[in-house]
Amino acid sequence: MTGQLAFVESPVQLLNVLEWAYTRSPGTGTGVTPGTEAPATGTAPGTGAPATGAPAAGKPASGAPAPVTAPGTTPAPLTVVVLSPTDPMSRGQLRRMAQLARDEGLTVHWQEARDGGGALLRTLRRLAGPLRSAERVIIGDPFSRYVQLLLTLFGPRHLTVVDDGTATMEFAAQLGRGERLVRWHRKGSLGPRELVLAPVTTLARRRLAPARGRTVEIFTSLPVEAPAGVEVTGNAYAWTRARFGPPLLTGGADLVGTSLVETGVVDADHYARVVGELADAHGATRYFAHRREGAEKLHRIAVDTGLQVVRPELPLELVARRGPVGRTIVSFPSTVVHTLPLALAGTGVRVAVCEVAPEWLRATASPRAQGFLSGVTGTAAHEVDRLTARPARPADRLEFG
Repeated sequence: MTGQLAFVESPVQLLNVLEWAYTRSPGTGTGVTPGTEAPATGTAPGTGAPATGAPAAGKPASGAPAPVTAPGTTPAPLTVVVLSPTDPMSRGQLRRMAQLARDEGLTVHWQEARDGGGALLRTLRRLAGPLRSAERVIIGDPFSRYVQLLLTLFGPRHLTVVDDGTATMEFAAQLGRGERLVRWHRKGSLGPRELVLAPVTTLARRRLAPARGRTVEIFTSLPVEAPAGVEVTGNAYAWTRARFGPPLLTGGADLVGTSLVETGVVDADHYARVVGELADAHGATRYFAHRREGAEKLHRIAVDTGLQVVRPELPLELVARRGPVGRTIVSFPSTVVHTLPLALAGTGVRVAVCEVAPEWLRATASPRAQGFLSGVTGTAAHEVDRLTARPARPADRLEFG
């Protein structure tokens, strides 16, 4: 394992590594040969403008699925290491994404990084050599303690950060302000665990910043403000559009679930009420569950609303692009209000986002939660419809904002 090394801990991270590899492949219009630097490509995040050389939005691939690299060319040496999570939904999606990556010619190693007390040492022993020899390291979650530990032990010359949800926006902002790295939904106070890991986080933050002898790239579909010295490359979901679709459209609407209840941000009763209102207002028939949503909550949604709860087998961008999918997709503030307009460009699917009202937040939610969620909604592409929930009215409770 030499050359370029990617660490992923979620299905979306692996999808975005595939998208990054596609932009660097010969035959995709970037003019990049393996091992050379690519110019900034893709879309300007939040604009929906197509990438240079990307397939036309909504155009189906002809014949066999398009490979990551053009026939007759040599792909850049990229190895993906899956630092496997423990929850079954994430593991299942990652297994399927890993197979897609292998089908596209990438080398994928599955590492049980959290399997018992000795897993950390086993992982470090196995990855020490590849990390030392890797010219570029690609990560998906700069807030991950596992990734931070790896970066403190082995500092790469070139670092790329791909999207893992809206965390990319917060990472770029905190890096630019010189702050310590804290996930947006967590409170800023340091607990015992954070105090113990503080030296690791501090050193990792330095390794995540550009310096003499180290470049940093953010590969994203989100509207981030580039910190000084950081290259931002747009992710237009060109691989997804070349590989799948266009989808068959159904007549109704689909709702996209969120883990805001599970992360302690939104009150469960408020969430269940608004899901029912959205389903009624838009004639929704399906609810695509987030991989972290709990079984009890999903059972309540199915019983109270009559929605068909779907546990996607792949990231939603791929599920929607493959179809069938509703003509309208309604989501709460999340990455998909930025990614789905790109993945579904030209298909006729309408994406809408329902704002989170302040009264939905739990008393224990981070003080930054409301501002961050409003930012996710406010920076969505102009073609995304905004919905506002109105409390305590029997009719017209959901209106376009």
